[in-house]
Parts: sequence; C-alpha cells; structure tokens
Amino acid sequence: MNYQELTMHINKGELKSTYLFYGEEEYLIDQTLKFLKDKYIDDSFETLNYQILEGKDILFEDIHNACETLPFMSEKKIVIVKDLGIFSRKKRGESSEPKPTKKKDPLIEYLQKLADYVCLIFVEKEKKVDKSKSIVKTIGKIGEVVEFNKLKGKDLNDWIKNTFKMHDKSINQYCLNYFIEYSFYFSREDNKTLYNLENEIVKLSNFVGEKKEISKEDIENVVAKSLETNIFALLDSVSAKNVNNSIKIYNEMCISNVPYLQILHMIVRQFRLIKHYVIINNEGYVGKDAMAKLKIGSYEYNKVARQSKNFKIEQLNKALSLCLNCDKLIKTGSMDSKLAIEMLIISLCQ
Repeated sequence: MNYQELTMHINKGELKSTYLFYGEEEYLIDQTLKFLKDKYIDDSFETLNYQILEGKDILFEDIHNACETLPFMSEKKIVIVKDLGIFSRKKRGESSEPKPTKKKDPLIEYLQKLADYVCLIFVEKEKKVDKSKSIVKTIGKIGEVVEFNKLKGKDLNDWIKNTFKMHDKSINQYCLNYFIEYSFYFSREDNKTLYNLENEIVKLSNFVGEKKEISKEDIENVVAKSLETNIFALLDSVSAKNVNNSIKIYNEMCISNVPYLQILHMIVRQFRLIKHYVIINNEGYVGKDAMAKLKIGSYEYNKVARQSKNFKIEQLNKALSLCLNCDKLIKTGSMDSKLAIEMLIISLCQ
C-alpha cells in the first residue's frame, strides 16, 4: 500500500488494527500521523488516547501496556512506536539476528489479538524493510505495510502549487519544473524530503514580497545551491580552464562545511557520468533511454549532455586518473585534504 491508498482508506473510516509505516519521505509520514490524530483523537483527551513510544530499547511490555489501556471518551486509541529497529535487514558490521527458535515472538502473537479500539502504528524512517521477516509478514496480513516514497509527477506538482498557494503565491509549470530540478529533490546523494522543498517555498515567498508569481530568477537567487549544482559550476569552470573561478567555487564549498572527500566523490561521480554519457551516446542512446541508463533526472541529464561537449574520452580518462591519485594522497596522509583537492582542480584546469 502507498500513501495515496492509505489516505483513501482513512477518509472512508477503514482503519486497520496495525500498520508499518516506512520510506524516505518522512514529511508524508508525519503528515499522515497528524491526519490520523486530527480525525480520531480529541485534543482534550490526547494524553490518554494518543501515545508515542520511541527507541530501540522499547520492550514488548511497554507496547502491550500502552495498547491495553482503554480509550477515554473516544472510539480509538492510537499507539505510535517509532524506530524500533526490527523491520530492516542488519547492516554490514552489525551483529546478525539470532537463529530462530521454537519460542514464539510475543509481539507477533499479540498483534493477532489486538482489540478493535486500538490502532498500533510502527514507524521506521528507512528506505526499505525486510519483507521476508515474520513481523513484517504478520503486519501485512492483519494490517497494512505502507511505503512512503517521494512524490512524483502530478502528485508532486500539485503539492508544490498548493504549498505556494498557502503563501498567496503562484508558479507556472516551467518554473515549477525548474524548481524541482534546481532543488535536486530526487538526488541520490542527498536525503532531501518535502520538508526541504517546503523550507525553500517559504524562503521564496518571503523573498518576492508583494509579487504574486515566482520566476526562474527568484529560484536562482533564493534556493540554496546543492552540492550537485556547485559541482556542475566547478566542472564548467574547469572545462573553460578558469583556474581562479574554479578555486573560488571550491572554497565556497569548503566554507559551507562540505566534507573534502564528499567533494572529491562528487567530482569523480560527475566525470564518470560524463564518460558514461559519451559512451552510451555513441551507442545510440538518447533522451529518456539515456537517462534510464545513467539513472539521473532530466535536469542533471541536460547538464551532463552539455558538459560532455567540453571533454574527449582521453581527457575524461586522464581526469579520473588524477582524481584517483588525489584520493590516494588524502587517504595515505601524504597531503592535506584541502590542498590535495585544490591541486587536483588546478591540474584539471591545465
């Protein structure tokens, strides 16, 4: 089940006894929890009928006791359990799960006996959960496992327009698309959510003052430049062999406290993208097919396509070789990180 389907069920009053909420869009998770509370919980009795438990140290007894207390002057009692940490695969380096025994999990047993007045919601702000786990299967069987992905297409467009409207502002489709791309909402490198977009919308609305419509220039003047945006600008400057401007852009990233290795990683990533683009373009891949191959959005694709015109394959291979040497200098402690990347940029310009 996704966010939209869950909203439809809630509006119809079709509330299950237990849910597992997970996904990368924490804004939608928080808004759904607020929606449920507003619909089912009277503010006067919130402390009695709406309870939140947080952390990996929560015991089964804590969950049991919270659910067993009857609601007061309310049809439902909602219990939220956040970040219990039992729904995802173990990450590398963490201790593995104990081997299953014949002893039954009390939580799994209890979920199947939940009273009608209880709505027990587990919240895990993780991109994925392990659907092979017994606890996840049980919730899916008696309740719903709901994934909160990033909004896309019309859903995202409508959300942005409505959020601007709340601030008495409007934005045309061209600028809306530019806003999404410029903000790098779909970046694989940054964990951006609708909270980030909302913050930028507030800043834009305050910046334009009495003006009603948001322009492209407003977006460029106000929206915080992402690391990707700075990397694009850096490579543009490098391809133009403008050493002074390249170092200036680099220093601006350093002042913003971007880790040096992250800057190097993004430079390498960009050169690899450009090289990959050149290769698949020579194979006949263009447009959406090329974007799918590169696994990037249209804004980034257009930038990569444009920048590819400034480099030959031999230059890209040389650039990646210089990056590899820079990485070795930093990781072996042979050169200060900031200086090593500065020397790399100068070499790339030459």
